[in-house]
Amino acid sequence: MKNLTPDKKNRAVAIWLMVGVFMIIVQIIIGGVTRLTGSGLSITEWAPIMGVLPPLNHDAWLAAFDQYKQYGQFKHLNSGFTLSDFKFIFFWEWFHRLWARSLGFVFIIPFFYFLINKYFSKKMIWPLVLLFILGGLQGLIGWIMVQSGLTNTSISVNHIKLAIHFIAALVLLVYTFWFALKLLVPQNQSYQNPKLKAFLTIILALLTVQLIYGGFMAGLKAARFAPTWPSINGEAIPTNLWAQNWVDHPINVHFVHRGLAYLLTLLIVWGFFKIQNITKNSALTCLKQASRLPLILIFIQVSLGVASVLSSRTHTDGHFGVFETFAAFHQLAGILLLLSLVYQYYLVKAKQYV
Repeated sequence: MKNLTPDKKNRAVAIWLMVGVFMIIVQIIIGGVTRLTGSGLSITEWAPIMGVLPPLNHDAWLAAFDQYKQYGQFKHLNSGFTLSDFKFIFFWEWFHRLWARSLGFVFIIPFFYFLINKYFSKKMIWPLVLLFILGGLQGLIGWIMVQSGLTNTSISVNHIKLAIHFIAALVLLVYTFWFALKLLVPQNQSYQNPKLKAFLTIILALLTVQLIYGGFMAGLKAARFAPTWPSINGEAIPTNLWAQNWVDHPINVHFVHRGLAYLLTLLIVWGFFKIQNITKNSALTCLKQASRLPLILIFIQVSLGVASVLSSRTHTDGHFGVFETFAAFHQLAGILLLLSLVYQYYLVKAKQYV
């Protein structure tokens, strides 16, 4: 194995990183399902080692349920829960944490194998160390978020901390994906175009704000405050909009989230035609093909968003139904849209490890 060429070693590292990308996406989706089922506060302690195993007998389950009963979500929302109901929400939070631990092993074991067998160039090692730091930080942010909901009055976590947790996960995802692209994409497919780079930077900046507001939407359960489309409760521009808070008020958050979706759709369509024109008579096949992905995904994303809003009135806490299904796929489409735009951006500003 030590006789492998540098290209084959880079490819092996890239495949490892792309496996990590896939697992991070799954982790984010499991986190979304955990939120949608109201499961995030079911485990009331952070036990990185002992928490691998769920309760193993009836008495242990009763003890975990009693711990949950001490907090506001049970007292004010789920006081009618049976042990069976508790087991359902416990499973999703436990599975979310278990997948995160599995993700850590998938990163750290191959890392030492590649390090010992000299798969990494010197330029790779410290960025990979940063990757581990980001992963650990994400776990800490997640626990801080959970703590925000473990009070006598709260029935859910703080929506701002939820959004921070979500964005931190996306930062980890994009960082890993970008690292893999450096090892996978041929240098001759990069295209230095400052104007196109600036245009894509604007789109990514707007999408980042949109994703933050998606976190606010989720944390505030804002979809249920305006389960109508294309209007917001019969109004194009809700009354009292300017008198209300743009971070905490569900209608304002809803208005921003919808407005940014429409703006991003227009910009991505425009970007598609710009890139098609640039690559019309060139060998930049990667960039030409990459321009199609955001175009497809933005329409899927908006359609799923509309479906989520319209079905939000069917939501029942502690259950997974039509609304929750649409919302989970809406989140997945948003993640894939982000990655497709990052891929586009990389192609106009590429730099490989050597």
